[in-house]
Amino acid sequence: MARDLLLEVGAEEIPASFIGPALEDLRRVVTERMADARLKHGDVNVYGTPRRLAVLVRGVADAGEDVVKEVLGPSAKAAFDAQGKPTKAAEKFAEGLKLTVEQLGRAQTAKGEYVSARVEEKGRPAADILKDALHVAVHSINFRKSMRWGDVEASFARPVQWLLALLGGDVVPVVFGDVKSGRVTYGHRFLSPGAIELKAPGDYEAVLEKANVVADIAKRRAQLVQKVTAAAKAAGGQVLEDEGLVDQVTNLVELPSPVVGTFEERHLDLPPEVLVQEMKGHQRYFSLVDGAGKLLPKFIAVSNTPVRDEQLSLRGYQRVLRARLADGRFFYDEDRKTPLMDRVEKLGRVVWQGQLGTYLEKVERFRSLAVWLAGQTQRAGESATIERAATLAKADLVTGMVGEFPELQGVMGREYARASGEPEAVALAIFEHYLPRGAEDALPTKDAGALIGIADRLDSLCGIFAIGKAPSGAADPFGLRRACLAIIRLVLGRGYRFSLSVAVDEALRLLAPKLANVKRKAGEPAPREQVLEFFRGRLKALWGEQHRTDVVEAVLAAGFDDLVSAHRRLEALSLIVGRADFQPLAAAFKRVVNIVEKQGRDVAGGQTQPQKLVDDAERQLHTAFTQARNSVAGLVQSDDFSGALKEITGLKPAVDTFFDKVMVMAEDKDLRENRIRLLVEIGALFNQVADFSKIQAETAS
Repeated sequence: MARDLLLEVGAEEIPASFIGPALEDLRRVVTERMADARLKHGDVNVYGTPRRLAVLVRGVADAGEDVVKEVLGPSAKAAFDAQGKPTKAAEKFAEGLKLTVEQLGRAQTAKGEYVSARVEEKGRPAADILKDALHVAVHSINFRKSMRWGDVEASFARPVQWLLALLGGDVVPVVFGDVKSGRVTYGHRFLSPGAIELKAPGDYEAVLEKANVVADIAKRRAQLVQKVTAAAKAAGGQVLEDEGLVDQVTNLVELPSPVVGTFEERHLDLPPEVLVQEMKGHQRYFSLVDGAGKLLPKFIAVSNTPVRDEQLSLRGYQRVLRARLADGRFFYDEDRKTPLMDRVEKLGRVVWQGQLGTYLEKVERFRSLAVWLAGQTQRAGESATIERAATLAKADLVTGMVGEFPELQGVMGREYARASGEPEAVALAIFEHYLPRGAEDALPTKDAGALIGIADRLDSLCGIFAIGKAPSGAADPFGLRRACLAIIRLVLGRGYRFSLSVAVDEALRLLAPKLANVKRKAGEPAPREQVLEFFRGRLKALWGEQHRTDVVEAVLAAGFDDLVSAHRRLEALSLIVGRADFQPLAAAFKRVVNIVEKQGRDVAGGQTQPQKLVDDAERQLHTAFTQARNSVAGLVQSDDFSGALKEITGLKPAVDTFFDKVMVMAEDKDLRENRIRLLVEIGALFNQVADFSKIQAETAS
């Protein structure tokens, strides 16, 4: 009879950012352990608040499923002598499985014939499986930072206060440090502080709701949004959208209770980003705006309990914010007393990376690279703005405001550039060179910021790879994956046409003085190849989200030095592979490519010699190819890859006839090599769009 399973780990307040990953660990380990033991179950739900992490598994079977396994023993030669009698090896094998020799069978393997036996393995009782599974699950939760307390050797995000582990109505014994599992949970710390005995796992969510705890994160989040939205409307405004802050506050409370507060209107002359960051960064307050999106001198704070004396509570919230805004105003006023240009020299005392030098040295490199990129992309007219903005791009790092709020770098650079009398184009470029900060962030609106942003990130990529600190596994301390994706988005979004490999070469040339003494491991690829392969990997992952993996591989294999061109080739090829007639088309192209790969390297270079084409089918193919090549060249030049593919696909009938009627591998060497050379030229024509050998034609629809 199936029963529900519940595991809850109660603790002191767990940091909000720890809760989501911890619940995923808990879900994963519990379900993996049950799967390993063949223990069937139904739906799995997780619950989390600052004081608890829980997993509820519905319909857990009484025991793991039985299974019959074939067990291999010694080889048949070792198990039986020349007369076919069992040897000691066979007898020992049978005895170990509690079988007779007569019950043994034989199995053919890649290594020959072996003695085998079919053994039934009974499923373990659910209680036994879960005793081990829950113990491992609790001890396997990973936190960015853990702590120990008292004499407990095990570590957790915060001290563990209680464990609840139930299978149906029975307690599953689990121990963590000095805490043993039971059937007791706890409600809201202040509103329902007493112990609550749980009779069955299925009662968990409802029991906690009565105890003023909304355990379901999605439900608590929805309540938070509804209450905050209603409070903002009552205050004559609307909440400034911030999904990250909503997620964070959701995991800071067990019962969201918003209150609306105010701050002095005089602070509205501060940059809005400063006000928002002051409210959000330390206090986790929501900002309010009017219908036009302009900040109001109001905020919403979310308490973990309903407020009895709202005015008393508000005075506390407002007093804290008043001090924060006073600090912000002080930094803002003090920072503006020094022109931004006068701060640049101080970057020489701030290390960017030990082996790659200071921020001042980095600025000098990416400034040169950005000006170079302007020339490569026919934006040389922007060079003066780029040079000035790049020089000032990191100067706000040595200001008081950015020292207090690193998230405002770029924002404060823009504001202080304006205050210093810099042109608006320069101020905007300082801010926009940080865009996009993430996958959903907007792109720069002007070329200066975009090109500086590409140059800054490319300098980081090339420098870090060159000193041997490339990302490994999940570790990416310098954010190179994000930087690489940002470059790709910038190039495609702004339509920049330049050679990626040449840009990498230029970045490495500028880095050369810093890399002179860097030693690389024997056999390790050069930094240039590593960086380009890194781009290839990011492109494959990014484009693979929207296109067939084999199509992406085919396009990348044909080259991605011009990112815009590669993306347009991808779009064109993705359209054609979806056609019903593509499968036979791809098969014909792949046949050409396969022969070229096998035989082309043994054939001397040069073009096909028409006078040596003796068969009508090969002459017709050469004529069709020559016409297509001339058309394709112009179409590729104008980025009309759909048109180029149409011309290439027009070769299919001639290719099919060629393979049906012509013996490519003729005995006559000149004849054979001339035919192979024709196929090499056709293959090169295909490769202007994609490497068709990578396409899985059988999956085309």
